[in-house]
Amino acid sequence: MTVTTAETRPVEAEERSESLGVYFGLGVLIGVIFLKAEVASWFRIQEMFRFQAIHMYGVIGSAVAVGALSIALMKRLGTRTIRGADIEFPRAARPSTHHIVGGTVFGLGWGLVGACPGPFFALIGSGLPIMGVALLGAVAGAWVYGLLKPRLPH
Repeated sequence: MTVTTAETRPVEAEERSESLGVYFGLGVLIGVIFLKAEVASWFRIQEMFRFQAIHMYGVIGSAVAVGALSIALMKRLGTRTIRGADIEFPRAARPSTHHIVGGTVFGLGWGLVGACPGPFFALIGSGLPIMGVALLGAVAGAWVYGLLKPRLPH
């Protein structure tokens, strides 16, 4: 079975499923790293929001620094995708009211639940099934947003 991508390059179904396995494996590895580094720890997240420890700020700051350096290098070296297409870096719009409101709602949810949505699966897998409730809440929130999006000011 052959699938045609946006660049009209035929991709075999086997090749696609193999690449999904790589992403799954990387996701598991990152989940383990998050748990071992206590990045997904409710206690560490509460410490961060109470300004009691620098642990999470150090992790977030390191991620921002690595990301900024990586993008700067990619721009300087003219890096291309695996398929040879140019990587586009669109200019970010200045934050407006909907960005601030959305970020505030996200942050409040993060603080109330004690976890960012990213490590929900790692937390569930580590033996905290109550995080399934938080995951369902995040999915419900995304679904409600999808319903309301046409009526919201963007």
